[in-house]
Amino acid sequence: MAELTLEHVSKKYPNGYEGVKDFNLEIADKEFIIFVGPSGCGKSTTLRMIAGLEDITSGTLKIDGKVVNDVEPKDRDIAMVFQNYALYPHMTVYENMAFPLRLRKADSKEIDRVVHETARILDLEKLLDRKPSALSGGQRQRVAMGRAIARNPKVFLMDEPLSNLDAKLRVQMRAEISKLHDRLGATIIYVTHDQTEAMTLGTRIVVMKDGVMQQVDTPSKLYNEPCNLFVAGFIGSPQMNFVDATVGERAGKITLTFGSNTITVPESKAAALRPYIGKVVVAGIRPEDVVEEHEYSEQKFLSESIEASVTVYELLGSEAMIYGEVDGGVISAHLSATNPVRTGSRIKVAFDVNKLHVFDKETELAIVH
Repeated sequence: MAELTLEHVSKKYPNGYEGVKDFNLEIADKEFIIFVGPSGCGKSTTLRMIAGLEDITSGTLKIDGKVVNDVEPKDRDIAMVFQNYALYPHMTVYENMAFPLRLRKADSKEIDRVVHETARILDLEKLLDRKPSALSGGQRQRVAMGRAIARNPKVFLMDEPLSNLDAKLRVQMRAEISKLHDRLGATIIYVTHDQTEAMTLGTRIVVMKDGVMQQVDTPSKLYNEPCNLFVAGFIGSPQMNFVDATVGERAGKITLTFGSNTITVPESKAAALRPYIGKVVVAGIRPEDVVEEHEYSEQKFLSESIEASVTVYELLGSEAMIYGEVDGGVISAHLSATNPVRTGSRIKVAFDVNKLHVFDKETELAIVH
């Protein structure tokens, strides 16, 4: 497998639009890197530049220390798995998987061995004589991956490979890809707009917005320590609650006030907020860190209570999601499905202040998390 280095890589189109701006990243051998972000953020463009399908306007791309900016895609020893599978419809599964090996003029016995070994890994052995039209979406995606695996490339590139599958198949295929990474010890770069996919698959995640890398980190660090407002809102489902709040001081304690509600900030976070006294900041709290009054007795480190009017109630099986209006903003919270709260209820909630995030209103950078 391989190490990759992207140094100040940019993509500028003839009309002046910059799809990717000053992208810097080092990818270690056997890493599973995820590029995630909203549509148009530059993640697929970056992947295509690595593959050689897009020219790099400026900057350097290295694979195992060798600059490959001008190396043809076929000579980069990279295999790409596309969103639409890109299988040859007139070929059987066996022929599709054998095709890249035949292009290399591999020995027929070696081709047969590799195809059958790959089919066994992906549970495709009984489908080798079928054509793509006789396969389900999940089976086609496994064949597309099998064709990539059979090549034994230095790097696997996957461009939203699961987006055409239904929800159940996506979950199954996520597990398959994760197992595949462990089994092959492969270097994988994977593009998705689905942050759940990113969180469950990646060893590190690159969050992008408007062609700019926002943060590169492990899933847990991105979730617990987002560097700015965009990352905090993008990572996590449902997204983090945000309210504009004024920083104040009461009896020597730092407070955050929104509407008629005031919460006291714990000492561990207070020092960073002292320079902001009198200023408006953005306070963030995840729905799972909002607690309803029936659960108060079991919790520590809770804020003062806040009254909320429930506007939406969603039953999700073992738990429920509620959305409510509070003075100064809107919040969402996870509750137990056995909780009697429903749409129209008025309830009291509190925040786990140790899980509080605060962002600068102007720069949108994290102050505390």
